[in-house]
Amino acid sequence: MSIRKLLLLGPLVYLGIFFLYPLLAILTRSLGGESGFDFDPFRSLVTDPYYIGRIWFTIWQALVSTLLTLVVGLPTAFLFARYEFPGKTFLKATSTLPFVMPTIVVAMGFLALFGSQGIVNTALINVFGFSSPPVNITNSLTIIFMAHAFYNYAIVVRIVSALWANLDPSLEQSARVLGAGRIRTFYHVTLPLLSPAIVSSALLTFAFSFTSFGVVLVLGGSQFATLEVAIFELTAKLFRLPLAGALSIIQLIFTYVFLLLYAKFQEKSVVSLNLKPQEATIRRGIRITDRLFIIGMGLLVIAMLSPLIALVVRSLTFEGGYATTQIGNLFSNERGSYFYLSPLMIIWNSLRFAFVTVIISLTLGTIVSYFLTGSKKRGGSIRDAIFMLPLGVSAVTLGFGYIIALSRPPVDIRGSWIILVIAHSLVAYPFVIRSLLPVLQGFVPNLREAASLLGATPARVFFFIDLPIIAPALLVGATFAFAVSMGEFGASLLLVRPEFMTIPVAIFRFLGLPGAANLGNALTMSSLLMAVVAAGFIAIERFRYKGVGSF
Repeated sequence: MSIRKLLLLGPLVYLGIFFLYPLLAILTRSLGGESGFDFDPFRSLVTDPYYIGRIWFTIWQALVSTLLTLVVGLPTAFLFARYEFPGKTFLKATSTLPFVMPTIVVAMGFLALFGSQGIVNTALINVFGFSSPPVNITNSLTIIFMAHAFYNYAIVVRIVSALWANLDPSLEQSARVLGAGRIRTFYHVTLPLLSPAIVSSALLTFAFSFTSFGVVLVLGGSQFATLEVAIFELTAKLFRLPLAGALSIIQLIFTYVFLLLYAKFQEKSVVSLNLKPQEATIRRGIRITDRLFIIGMGLLVIAMLSPLIALVVRSLTFEGGYATTQIGNLFSNERGSYFYLSPLMIIWNSLRFAFVTVIISLTLGTIVSYFLTGSKKRGGSIRDAIFMLPLGVSAVTLGFGYIIALSRPPVDIRGSWIILVIAHSLVAYPFVIRSLLPVLQGFVPNLREAASLLGATPARVFFFIDLPIIAPALLVGATFAFAVSMGEFGASLLLVRPEFMTIPVAIFRFLGLPGAANLGNALTMSSLLMAVVAAGFIAIERFRYKGVGSF
Protein backbone atom coordinates (compact mmCIF):
# COMPACT_ATOMS: atom_id res chain seq x y z
CA MET A 1 0.00 0.00 0.00
CA SER A 2 1.40 3.40 -1.03
CA ILE A 3 1.98 6.21 1.46
CA ARG A 4 -0.75 8.31 -0.19
CA LYS A 5 -3.36 5.55 0.30
CA LEU A 6 -2.17 4.86 3.84
CA LEU A 7 -2.53 8.50 4.82
CA LEU A 8 -5.98 8.54 3.23
CA LEU A 9 -7.20 6.12 5.91
CA GLY A 10 -7.23 8.97 8.43
CA PRO A 11 -9.72 11.18 6.52
CA LEU A 12 -11.80 8.12 5.58
CA VAL A 13 -12.14 7.03 9.21
CA TYR A 14 -12.89 10.61 10.28
CA LEU A 15 -15.59 10.99 7.61
CA GLY A 16 -16.95 7.53 8.35
CA ILE A 17 -17.47 8.21 12.06
CA PHE A 18 -18.44 11.87 12.04
CA PHE A 19 -20.20 12.21 8.69
CA LEU A 20 -21.47 8.93 7.25
CA TYR A 21 -22.49 7.46 10.60
CA PRO A 22 -24.71 10.47 11.50
CA LEU A 23 -26.22 10.39 8.00
CA LEU A 24 -26.95 6.68 8.39
CA ALA A 25 -28.56 7.46 11.74
CA ILE A 26 -30.78 10.04 10.00
CA LEU A 27 -31.77 7.46 7.36
CA THR A 28 -32.54 4.91 10.06
CA ARG A 29 -34.66 7.37 12.00
CA SER A 30 -36.49 8.46 8.83
CA LEU A 31 -37.42 4.80 8.17
CA GLY A 32 -38.93 4.24 11.60
CA GLY A 33 -35.89 3.63 13.81
CA GLU A 34 -35.88 0.82 16.35
CA SER A 35 -39.64 0.31 16.17
CA GLY A 36 -39.41 -1.28 12.75
CA PHE A 37 -38.69 0.06 9.31
CA ASP A 38 -41.43 1.74 7.39
CA PHE A 39 -41.88 4.59 4.93
CA ASP A 40 -44.51 6.52 6.88
CA PRO A 41 -42.35 9.68 7.22
CA PHE A 42 -41.80 9.75 3.46
CA ARG A 43 -45.51 9.09 2.84
CA SER A 44 -46.31 12.01 5.12
CA LEU A 45 -44.01 14.26 3.11
CA VAL A 46 -45.46 13.41 -0.30
CA THR A 47 -49.04 13.73 0.96
CA ASP A 48 -48.65 16.88 3.05
CA PRO A 49 -49.12 20.01 0.89
CA TYR A 50 -47.02 22.07 3.32
CA TYR A 51 -43.84 20.01 2.89
CA ILE A 52 -44.39 19.58 -0.84
CA GLY A 53 -44.57 23.37 -0.94
CA ARG A 54 -41.33 23.63 1.07
CA ILE A 55 -39.51 21.37 -1.40
CA TRP A 56 -40.84 23.26 -4.43
CA PHE A 57 -40.12 26.66 -2.84
CA THR A 58 -36.56 25.63 -1.99
CA ILE A 59 -35.90 24.59 -5.59
CA TRP A 60 -37.33 27.60 -7.39
CA GLN A 61 -35.98 30.22 -4.96
CA ALA A 62 -32.51 28.67 -5.41
CA LEU A 63 -32.97 28.84 -9.19
CA VAL A 64 -34.01 32.52 -9.15
CA SER A 65 -31.19 33.34 -6.71
CA THR A 66 -28.67 31.62 -9.00
CA LEU A 67 -29.84 33.52 -12.10
CA LEU A 68 -29.67 36.84 -10.23
CA THR A 69 -26.19 35.97 -8.96
CA LEU A 70 -24.98 35.24 -12.51
CA VAL A 71 -26.38 38.56 -13.75
CA VAL A 72 -24.37 40.41 -11.12
CA GLY A 73 -21.29 38.19 -11.05
CA LEU A 74 -20.40 37.67 -14.73
CA PRO A 75 -19.71 41.35 -15.55
CA THR A 76 -17.60 41.61 -12.40
CA ALA A 77 -15.67 38.48 -13.44
CA PHE A 78 -14.95 40.10 -16.81
CA LEU A 79 -13.69 43.23 -15.04
CA PHE A 80 -11.19 41.33 -12.90
CA ALA A 81 -10.14 38.99 -15.73
CA ARG A 82 -9.45 41.48 -18.49
CA TYR A 83 -8.64 44.86 -16.91
CA GLU A 84 -5.76 46.21 -14.86
CA PHE A 85 -6.46 49.35 -12.84
CA PRO A 86 -5.41 51.01 -9.58
CA GLY A 87 -6.98 49.39 -6.53
CA LYS A 88 -7.78 46.13 -8.33
CA THR A 89 -6.28 43.89 -5.63
CA PHE A 90 -8.15 45.66 -2.85
CA LEU A 91 -11.42 45.68 -4.81
CA LYS A 92 -11.10 41.97 -5.62
CA ALA A 93 -10.39 41.17 -1.97
CA THR A 94 -13.38 43.14 -0.76
CA SER A 95 -15.62 41.52 -3.40
CA THR A 96 -14.95 38.19 -1.65
CA LEU A 97 -16.10 39.47 1.73
CA PRO A 98 -19.83 38.76 1.22
CA PHE A 99 -19.13 35.07 0.62
CA VAL A 100 -16.90 34.61 3.66
CA MET A 101 -19.27 36.48 5.94
CA PRO A 102 -21.41 34.30 8.20
CA THR A 103 -25.00 34.06 7.00
CA ILE A 104 -26.28 35.57 10.23
CA VAL A 105 -24.04 38.63 9.62
CA VAL A 106 -25.34 38.91 6.05
CA ALA A 107 -28.90 38.83 7.37
CA MET A 108 -28.05 41.46 9.99
CA GLY A 109 -26.48 43.64 7.29
CA PHE A 110 -29.69 43.62 5.24
CA LEU A 111 -31.75 44.39 8.33
CA ALA A 112 -29.43 47.31 9.09
CA LEU A 113 -29.90 48.56 5.52
CA PHE A 114 -33.56 47.80 4.72
CA GLY A 115 -35.18 47.10 8.09
CA SER A 116 -37.87 49.33 9.60
CA GLN A 117 -35.12 51.10 11.56
CA GLY A 118 -32.53 50.64 8.83
CA ILE A 119 -30.50 53.32 7.11
CA VAL A 120 -32.67 53.47 3.97
CA ASN A 121 -35.97 53.92 5.82
CA THR A 122 -34.49 56.31 8.37
CA ALA A 123 -33.06 58.50 5.61
CA LEU A 124 -36.34 58.53 3.65
CA ILE A 125 -38.36 59.39 6.75
CA ASN A 126 -36.01 62.23 7.69
CA VAL A 127 -35.89 63.68 4.15
CA PHE A 128 -39.51 63.24 3.01
CA GLY A 129 -41.32 63.09 6.35
CA PHE A 130 -43.00 59.70 5.91
CA SER A 131 -45.11 58.61 8.88
CA SER A 132 -44.06 54.96 8.48
CA PRO A 133 -41.13 53.14 6.84
CA PRO A 134 -41.72 53.42 3.05
CA VAL A 135 -39.45 50.47 2.14
CA ASN A 136 -40.93 47.27 3.49
CA ILE A 137 -39.09 44.30 1.97
CA THR A 138 -38.21 42.38 5.14
CA ASN A 139 -39.97 39.01 5.41
CA SER A 140 -40.30 38.96 1.63
CA LEU A 141 -38.92 37.06 -1.33
CA THR A 142 -37.23 40.21 -2.60
CA ILE A 143 -34.83 40.49 0.31
CA ILE A 144 -34.13 36.73 0.23
CA PHE A 145 -33.11 36.91 -3.45
CA MET A 146 -31.01 40.01 -2.80
CA ALA A 147 -29.26 38.42 0.18
CA HIS A 148 -28.51 35.20 -1.73
CA ALA A 149 -27.07 37.15 -4.67
CA PHE A 150 -25.03 39.25 -2.24
CA TYR A 151 -23.74 36.17 -0.45
CA ASN A 152 -22.92 34.01 -3.48
CA TYR A 153 -21.83 36.35 -6.25
CA ALA A 154 -18.16 36.05 -5.21
CA ILE A 155 -18.36 32.36 -6.22
CA VAL A 156 -19.17 33.35 -9.79
CA VAL A 157 -16.56 36.09 -9.78
CA ARG A 158 -13.78 33.84 -8.49
CA ILE A 159 -14.42 30.72 -10.56
CA VAL A 160 -15.24 32.43 -13.87
CA SER A 161 -12.55 35.13 -13.69
CA ALA A 162 -9.88 32.48 -12.96
CA LEU A 163 -10.60 30.77 -16.30
CA TRP A 164 -11.42 33.96 -18.23
CA ALA A 165 -8.07 35.53 -17.38
CA ASN A 166 -6.25 32.53 -18.84
CA LEU A 167 -8.10 32.17 -22.15
CA ASP A 168 -5.87 32.43 -25.18
CA PRO A 169 -6.58 35.92 -26.58
CA SER A 170 -5.48 34.82 -30.05
CA LEU A 171 -8.75 32.90 -30.48
CA GLU A 172 -10.82 36.06 -30.04
CA GLN A 173 -8.39 38.05 -32.18
CA SER A 174 -8.67 35.48 -34.99
CA ALA A 175 -12.46 35.69 -34.91
CA ARG A 176 -12.31 39.48 -35.08
CA VAL A 177 -9.89 39.35 -38.04
CA LEU A 178 -12.31 37.05 -39.87
CA GLY A 179 -15.03 39.68 -39.52
CA ALA A 180 -16.90 38.65 -36.39
CA GLY A 181 -18.12 41.49 -34.18
CA ARG A 182 -17.68 41.68 -30.41
CA ILE A 183 -21.04 40.11 -29.62
CA ARG A 184 -20.68 37.29 -32.17
CA THR A 185 -17.12 36.59 -30.99
CA PHE A 186 -18.31 36.35 -27.40
CA TYR A 187 -21.22 33.98 -28.17
CA HIS A 188 -19.36 31.71 -30.57
CA VAL A 189 -15.80 31.74 -29.15
CA THR A 190 -15.56 33.04 -25.57
CA LEU A 191 -18.82 31.72 -24.10
CA PRO A 192 -18.27 28.04 -25.11
CA LEU A 193 -14.80 28.18 -23.52
CA LEU A 194 -16.19 29.75 -20.36
CA SER A 195 -19.22 27.47 -20.07
CA PRO A 196 -17.56 24.90 -17.74
CA ALA A 197 -16.66 27.63 -15.25
CA ILE A 198 -20.06 29.32 -15.58
CA VAL A 199 -21.96 26.07 -15.10
CA SER A 200 -19.81 24.93 -12.16
CA SER A 201 -20.19 28.29 -10.40
CA ALA A 202 -23.95 28.24 -11.06
CA LEU A 203 -24.26 24.73 -9.63
CA LEU A 204 -22.31 25.67 -6.50
CA THR A 205 -24.40 28.83 -6.09
CA PHE A 206 -27.56 26.76 -6.50
CA ALA A 207 -26.36 24.31 -3.83
CA PHE A 208 -25.65 27.12 -1.35
CA SER A 209 -29.00 28.79 -2.03
CA PHE A 210 -30.74 25.41 -1.82
CA THR A 211 -29.30 24.77 1.66
CA SER A 212 -29.72 28.36 2.87
CA PHE A 213 -30.60 28.66 6.55
CA GLY A 214 -29.51 31.83 8.37
CA VAL A 215 -30.61 34.22 5.63
CA VAL A 216 -34.06 32.66 5.28
CA LEU A 217 -34.54 32.19 9.03
CA VAL A 218 -33.83 35.84 9.87
CA LEU A 219 -35.08 37.62 6.75
CA GLY A 220 -37.79 35.37 5.37
CA GLY A 221 -39.97 34.27 8.21
CA SER A 222 -41.93 31.05 8.53
CA GLN A 223 -43.95 31.67 5.36
CA PHE A 224 -40.79 31.38 3.25
CA ALA A 225 -39.18 28.43 5.02
CA THR A 226 -36.73 26.36 2.97
CA LEU A 227 -36.00 22.67 3.57
CA GLU A 228 -33.22 23.75 5.92
CA VAL A 229 -35.55 25.87 8.05
CA ALA A 230 -38.20 23.13 8.01
CA ILE A 231 -35.65 20.56 9.27
CA PHE A 232 -34.64 22.93 12.07
CA GLU A 233 -38.25 23.52 13.13
CA LEU A 234 -39.08 19.81 13.06
CA THR A 235 -35.99 19.03 15.17
CA ALA A 236 -35.73 21.89 17.67
CA LYS A 237 -39.37 22.99 18.03
CA LEU A 238 -41.73 20.15 17.07
CA PHE A 239 -39.46 17.17 17.95
CA ARG A 240 -40.74 15.19 14.95
CA LEU A 241 -37.41 13.46 14.30
CA PRO A 242 -38.57 10.80 11.79
CA LEU A 243 -40.12 13.48 9.56
CA ALA A 244 -37.01 15.66 9.94
CA GLY A 245 -34.91 12.66 8.94
CA ALA A 246 -36.96 12.01 5.81
CA LEU A 247 -36.70 15.66 4.81
CA SER A 248 -32.93 15.55 5.40
CA ILE A 249 -32.59 12.51 3.11
CA ILE A 250 -34.43 14.33 0.32
CA GLN A 251 -32.14 17.30 0.76
CA LEU A 252 -29.04 15.07 0.70
CA ILE A 253 -30.09 13.51 -2.61
CA PHE A 254 -30.51 16.91 -4.23
CA THR A 255 -27.24 18.33 -2.90
CA TYR A 256 -25.18 15.31 -3.94
CA VAL A 257 -26.49 15.57 -7.51
CA PHE A 258 -25.54 19.27 -7.56
CA LEU A 259 -22.04 18.56 -6.24
CA LEU A 260 -21.50 15.66 -8.65
CA LEU A 261 -22.34 17.89 -11.58
CA TYR A 262 -20.18 20.67 -10.10
CA ALA A 263 -17.17 18.34 -9.85
CA LYS A 264 -17.57 17.26 -13.48
CA PHE A 265 -17.64 20.81 -14.80
CA GLN A 266 -14.96 22.05 -12.40
CA GLU A 267 -12.50 19.54 -13.87
CA LYS A 268 -12.90 21.23 -17.25
CA SER A 269 -12.06 24.69 -15.87
CA VAL A 270 -8.69 23.84 -14.29
CA VAL A 271 -6.01 26.45 -14.98
CA SER A 272 -2.40 25.41 -15.36
CA LEU A 273 -0.25 26.90 -12.61
CA ASN A 274 2.11 29.54 -13.89
CA LEU A 275 4.37 31.21 -11.39
CA LYS A 276 4.81 34.26 -13.65
CA PRO A 277 2.04 36.84 -13.98
CA GLN A 278 0.16 36.72 -17.27
CA GLU A 279 -0.16 40.04 -19.03
CA ALA A 280 -1.36 38.89 -22.42
CA THR A 281 -5.07 39.23 -21.69
CA ILE A 282 -4.95 42.37 -19.56
CA ARG A 283 -6.25 45.71 -20.78
CA ARG A 284 -5.09 48.93 -19.27
CA GLY A 285 -8.36 50.70 -19.80
CA ILE A 286 -7.08 53.54 -21.99
CA ARG A 287 -10.27 54.07 -23.98
CA ILE A 288 -13.05 56.15 -22.49
CA THR A 289 -15.52 53.23 -22.78
CA ASP A 290 -13.12 50.99 -20.87
CA ARG A 291 -12.71 53.60 -18.14
CA LEU A 292 -16.46 54.09 -17.84
CA PHE A 293 -16.92 50.32 -17.57
CA ILE A 294 -14.25 50.06 -14.85
CA ILE A 295 -15.83 52.90 -12.88
CA GLY A 296 -19.33 51.45 -13.26
CA MET A 297 -18.34 47.96 -12.18
CA GLY A 298 -16.26 49.35 -9.31
CA LEU A 299 -19.33 51.19 -8.07
CA LEU A 300 -21.33 47.96 -8.40
CA VAL A 301 -18.83 46.08 -6.22
CA ILE A 302 -19.00 48.86 -3.62
CA ALA A 303 -22.82 48.79 -3.79
CA MET A 304 -22.71 45.04 -3.12
CA LEU A 305 -20.89 45.84 0.10
CA SER A 306 -23.55 48.34 1.25
CA PRO A 307 -25.23 45.89 3.69
CA LEU A 308 -21.91 45.39 5.48
CA ILE A 309 -21.28 49.14 5.52
CA ALA A 310 -24.79 49.69 6.88
CA LEU A 311 -24.11 47.13 9.59
CA VAL A 312 -21.10 49.06 10.85
CA VAL A 313 -22.94 52.39 10.66
CA ARG A 314 -25.95 51.07 12.61
CA SER A 315 -23.72 49.54 15.28
CA LEU A 316 -22.15 52.97 15.82
CA THR A 317 -25.48 54.81 15.86
CA PHE A 318 -27.04 55.65 19.22
CA GLU A 319 -30.00 57.96 19.85
CA GLY A 320 -29.58 59.79 16.57
CA GLY A 321 -25.83 60.30 16.83
CA TYR A 322 -22.62 58.36 16.43
CA ALA A 323 -21.04 56.86 19.51
CA THR A 324 -19.50 53.71 20.90
CA THR A 325 -22.24 53.41 23.50
CA GLN A 326 -23.58 50.15 22.08
CA ILE A 327 -20.12 48.59 22.26
CA GLY A 328 -19.99 49.52 25.93
CA ASN A 329 -23.49 48.16 26.51
CA LEU A 330 -22.45 44.85 24.96
CA PHE A 331 -19.71 44.37 27.53
CA SER A 332 -21.80 45.30 30.58
CA ASN A 333 -24.55 43.59 32.53
CA GLU A 334 -26.30 46.58 34.00
CA ARG A 335 -29.58 44.68 34.45
CA GLY A 336 -27.85 41.91 36.36
CA SER A 337 -29.25 39.16 34.17
CA TYR A 338 -28.72 35.64 35.51
CA PHE A 339 -28.28 34.36 31.97
CA TYR A 340 -25.65 36.94 31.05
CA LEU A 341 -22.58 35.47 29.37
CA SER A 342 -19.55 37.63 28.91
CA PRO A 343 -18.93 38.64 25.27
CA LEU A 344 -15.23 38.08 25.92
CA MET A 345 -15.99 34.46 26.77
CA ILE A 346 -18.18 34.14 23.64
CA ILE A 347 -15.40 35.58 21.47
CA TRP A 348 -12.83 33.31 23.15
CA ASN A 349 -15.04 30.28 22.49
CA SER A 350 -15.32 31.16 18.80
CA LEU A 351 -11.57 31.81 18.46
CA ARG A 352 -10.41 28.60 20.10
CA PHE A 353 -12.93 26.49 18.21
CA ALA A 354 -11.78 28.16 14.98
CA PHE A 355 -8.07 27.47 15.60
CA VAL A 356 -8.71 23.79 16.30
CA THR A 357 -10.95 23.64 13.22
CA VAL A 358 -8.14 25.07 11.08
CA ILE A 359 -5.71 22.35 12.21
CA ILE A 360 -8.17 19.54 11.51
CA SER A 361 -9.34 21.01 8.20
CA LEU A 362 -5.82 21.57 6.87
CA THR A 363 -4.86 18.00 7.71
CA LEU A 364 -7.94 16.47 6.12
CA GLY A 365 -7.98 18.81 3.12
CA THR A 366 -4.29 18.38 2.25
CA ILE A 367 -4.39 14.58 2.34
CA VAL A 368 -7.61 14.39 0.31
CA SER A 369 -6.33 16.94 -2.24
CA TYR A 370 -3.18 14.91 -2.89
CA PHE A 371 -5.27 11.77 -3.27
CA LEU A 372 -7.64 13.40 -5.76
CA THR A 373 -4.71 14.86 -7.71
CA GLY A 374 -2.87 11.55 -7.94
CA SER A 375 -5.94 9.56 -8.90
CA LYS A 376 -6.15 9.37 -12.72
CA LYS A 377 -8.70 6.55 -12.96
CA ARG A 378 -12.23 6.85 -14.20
CA GLY A 379 -14.71 8.18 -11.70
CA GLY A 380 -12.48 11.01 -10.47
CA SER A 381 -15.38 13.44 -10.41
CA ILE A 382 -17.45 10.96 -8.37
CA ARG A 383 -14.69 10.71 -5.76
CA ASP A 384 -14.34 14.48 -5.77
CA ALA A 385 -18.07 14.88 -5.19
CA ILE A 386 -18.02 12.32 -2.35
CA PHE A 387 -15.28 14.17 -0.47
CA MET A 388 -17.01 17.47 -1.20
CA LEU A 389 -20.38 16.24 0.04
CA PRO A 390 -20.03 17.96 3.45
CA LEU A 391 -19.93 21.26 1.54
CA GLY A 392 -23.41 20.62 0.20
CA VAL A 393 -24.90 18.95 3.25
CA SER A 394 -26.57 21.55 5.37
CA ALA A 395 -25.08 22.32 8.75
CA VAL A 396 -28.54 21.88 10.29
CA THR A 397 -28.76 18.37 8.81
CA LEU A 398 -25.30 17.60 10.15
CA GLY A 399 -26.22 18.89 13.60
CA PHE A 400 -29.43 16.88 13.50
CA GLY A 401 -27.42 13.74 12.70
CA TYR A 402 -25.12 14.43 15.65
CA ILE A 403 -28.09 14.74 18.00
CA ILE A 404 -29.25 11.28 16.92
CA ALA A 405 -25.92 9.46 16.53
CA LEU A 406 -23.37 11.05 18.84
CA SER A 407 -25.39 11.37 22.03
CA ARG A 408 -25.20 7.70 22.99
CA PRO A 409 -22.55 4.94 23.11
CA PRO A 410 -20.27 4.01 21.38
CA VAL A 411 -19.72 7.71 20.57
CA ASP A 412 -21.19 10.03 23.19
CA ILE A 413 -19.86 13.59 22.91
CA ARG A 414 -23.16 15.48 22.95
CA GLY A 415 -22.26 17.73 25.86
CA SER A 416 -18.66 18.40 24.84
CA TRP A 417 -17.21 21.32 22.89
CA ILE A 418 -15.48 18.71 20.73
CA ILE A 419 -18.75 18.04 18.88
CA LEU A 420 -18.81 21.68 17.75
CA VAL A 421 -15.23 21.50 16.45
CA ILE A 422 -15.99 18.29 14.56
CA ALA A 423 -19.07 19.83 12.96
CA HIS A 424 -17.12 22.98 12.03
CA SER A 425 -14.25 20.99 10.50
CA LEU A 426 -16.59 18.97 8.29
CA VAL A 427 -18.16 22.15 6.98
CA ALA A 428 -14.74 23.83 6.57
CA TYR A 429 -12.37 21.23 5.11
CA PRO A 430 -13.99 21.23 1.61
CA PHE A 431 -12.89 24.87 1.31
CA VAL A 432 -9.31 23.75 1.91
CA ILE A 433 -9.71 21.22 -0.92
CA ARG A 434 -11.17 23.79 -3.28
CA SER A 435 -8.30 26.18 -2.50
CA LEU A 436 -5.54 23.57 -2.77
CA LEU A 437 -6.76 21.20 -5.49
CA PRO A 438 -6.55 23.62 -8.47
CA VAL A 439 -2.93 24.42 -7.54
CA LEU A 440 -2.01 20.74 -7.30
CA GLN A 441 -3.82 19.93 -10.55
CA GLY A 442 -1.91 22.69 -12.31
CA PHE A 443 1.39 21.61 -10.75
CA VAL A 444 4.25 21.12 -13.21
CA PRO A 445 5.76 17.69 -12.29
CA ASN A 446 9.29 18.43 -13.58
CA LEU A 447 10.53 19.71 -10.23
CA ARG A 448 9.31 16.63 -8.36
CA GLU A 449 10.81 14.28 -10.94
CA ALA A 450 14.17 16.07 -10.86
CA ALA A 451 14.28 15.94 -7.07
CA SER A 452 13.41 12.23 -7.06
CA LEU A 453 16.11 11.47 -9.61
CA LEU A 454 18.61 13.23 -7.37
CA GLY A 455 17.68 10.88 -4.51
CA ALA A 456 15.22 12.99 -2.51
CA THR A 457 12.74 11.04 -0.39
CA PRO A 458 8.99 11.70 -0.76
CA ALA A 459 9.08 13.61 2.53
CA ARG A 460 11.93 15.88 1.34
CA VAL A 461 10.16 16.42 -1.99
CA PHE A 462 7.06 17.54 -0.12
CA PHE A 463 8.80 19.87 2.33
CA PHE A 464 11.30 21.44 -0.10
CA ILE A 465 9.41 21.35 -3.43
CA ASP A 466 5.67 21.09 -2.85
CA LEU A 467 5.22 23.03 0.37
CA PRO A 468 6.81 26.34 -0.76
CA ILE A 469 4.60 26.32 -3.87
CA ILE A 470 1.33 25.30 -2.22
CA ALA A 471 1.88 27.49 0.87
CA PRO A 472 -0.22 30.39 -0.49
CA ALA A 473 -3.10 27.99 -1.25
CA LEU A 474 -2.78 26.46 2.23
CA LEU A 475 -2.93 29.95 3.72
CA VAL A 476 -6.09 30.69 1.74
CA GLY A 477 -7.62 27.38 2.81
CA ALA A 478 -6.73 27.98 6.46
CA THR A 479 -8.33 31.41 6.35
CA PHE A 480 -11.48 29.97 4.80
CA ALA A 481 -11.60 27.30 7.50
CA PHE A 482 -11.13 29.93 10.19
CA ALA A 483 -13.89 32.12 8.73
CA VAL A 484 -16.28 29.18 8.30
CA SER A 485 -15.77 28.12 11.91
CA MET A 486 -16.17 31.65 13.26
CA GLY A 487 -19.42 32.08 11.36
CA GLU A 488 -20.93 28.59 11.49
CA PHE A 489 -24.54 28.92 12.59
CA GLY A 490 -26.81 26.01 11.67
CA ALA A 491 -25.08 23.14 13.48
CA SER A 492 -24.01 25.35 16.40
CA LEU A 493 -27.59 26.50 16.98
CA LEU A 494 -28.66 22.88 17.51
CA LEU A 495 -25.59 21.64 19.41
CA VAL A 496 -24.23 24.53 21.47
CA ARG A 497 -24.44 24.62 25.27
CA PRO A 498 -24.60 27.95 27.11
CA GLU A 499 -21.00 27.69 28.33
CA PHE A 500 -19.81 27.06 24.76
CA MET A 501 -21.83 29.86 23.17
CA THR A 502 -20.37 31.11 19.86
CA ILE A 503 -20.71 34.54 18.27
CA PRO A 504 -23.33 33.65 15.57
CA VAL A 505 -25.56 31.89 18.13
CA ALA A 506 -25.22 34.84 20.51
CA ILE A 507 -26.27 37.22 17.71
CA PHE A 508 -29.38 35.13 17.03
CA ARG A 509 -30.21 35.01 20.74
CA PHE A 510 -29.93 38.80 20.97
CA LEU A 511 -32.30 39.12 17.98
CA GLY A 512 -34.86 36.96 19.77
CA LEU A 513 -34.95 39.29 22.79
CA PRO A 514 -37.12 42.44 22.78
CA GLY A 515 -35.80 45.97 23.05
CA ALA A 516 -33.46 48.30 21.17
CA ALA A 517 -30.57 47.41 23.49
CA ASN A 518 -30.59 43.76 22.41
CA LEU A 519 -30.81 44.79 18.75
CA GLY A 520 -27.81 47.04 19.35
CA ASN A 521 -25.92 44.13 20.93
CA ALA A 522 -26.68 41.94 17.89
CA LEU A 523 -25.50 44.67 15.50
CA THR A 524 -22.32 45.32 17.49
CA MET A 525 -21.36 41.66 17.78
CA SER A 526 -22.06 41.20 14.04
CA SER A 527 -19.70 44.09 13.28
CA LEU A 528 -16.97 42.55 15.45
CA LEU A 529 -17.33 39.21 13.70
CA MET A 530 -17.27 40.89 10.29
CA ALA A 531 -14.12 42.85 11.18
CA VAL A 532 -12.22 39.70 12.22
CA VAL A 533 -13.14 37.78 9.07
CA ALA A 534 -12.56 40.74 6.73
CA ALA A 535 -9.11 41.48 8.13
CA GLY A 536 -7.99 37.93 7.44
CA PHE A 537 -9.11 37.89 3.81
CA ILE A 538 -7.80 41.30 2.93
CA ALA A 539 -4.44 40.28 4.37
CA ILE A 540 -4.14 37.03 2.42
CA GLU A 541 -5.20 38.43 -0.96
CA ARG A 542 -1.62 39.52 -1.65
CA PHE A 543 -0.25 36.03 -1.01
CA ARG A 544 -2.56 33.91 -3.15
CA TYR A 545 -1.95 32.92 -6.77
CA LYS A 546 -3.95 35.29 -8.92
CA GLY A 547 -6.43 33.50 -11.14
CA VAL A 548 -5.89 30.09 -9.54
CA GLY A 549 -8.38 28.41 -7.24
CA SER A 550 -12.11 28.06 -6.96
CA PHE A 551 -12.55 30.90 -4.46
